[in-house]
Amino acid sequence: MQKSNLILMMVVFLAGAILPIQAGFNIQIGKAVQQPVFAAFASFLIGTVALFLYLLAVRFNFSSIIATQTVSPLFWTAGILGAFYVASVIIIAPRLGTALTFSLIVGGQMIISLILDHFGLLGFSIKEINWQRILGVIFLVLGVLLIRKY
Repeated sequence: MQKSNLILMMVVFLAGAILPIQAGFNIQIGKAVQQPVFAAFASFLIGTVALFLYLLAVRFNFSSIIATQTVSPLFWTAGILGAFYVASVIIIAPRLGTALTFSLIVGGQMIISLILDHFGLLGFSIKEINWQRILGVIFLVLGVLLIRKY
């Protein structure tokens, strides 16, 4: 394995590890104002400001935004999908618990990821579904069941 791939894998692992922490922070904001959707709104607002500041810092060429006219309107729903995800976690994690919530999230991600890879959808490279990948999903589902039971 190349060193650059290992670094990328570590960064993605860290990104995944941060999600339950983010959920906990958002849950506390939602509890404080007694409205979990406000916590999701605040999270996206602060994230938007942080990303804007980053773009300024790297001197992003904002005139290149015109190129987004060629992007399908469907792809702009990504923000809605992100809002649904964050709001769902804020609302559901306190009821199901962090481990079960994120086990189900990972299970859902794995199943959809296999489909996206298998057919090369949304620009992903084709990686066909095989018995090893299916076995991995089965182990994840079994893990979810164990976490749910105990």
